[in-house]
Amino acid sequence: MRVLFFAQLKDATGCDSAEIASASPLSMEQLWAELLKKFPKLAAYRSSVRLAKNCEYAVPDAVFAADDEVAMIPPVSGG
Repeated sequence: MRVLFFAQLKDATGCDSAEIASASPLSMEQLWAELLKKFPKLAAYRSSVRLAKNCEYAVPDAVFAADDEVAMIPPVSGG
């Protein structure tokens, strides 16, 4: 699956996207575990980042498949 990083998450990972390979679908917790193995600095953002799956916010029990696009959305402020 392709994972997209925005704003400070790009700085934490050093890239704007990454491929996560998995033989079977991943739960949100499993996806986070894989991401933290690859990008340990993301741990600092874990509690404030929302995940979107194929352009829609993911629910806590979402399952992520190999062909999904996942966006990691940091908190944003507006004015």
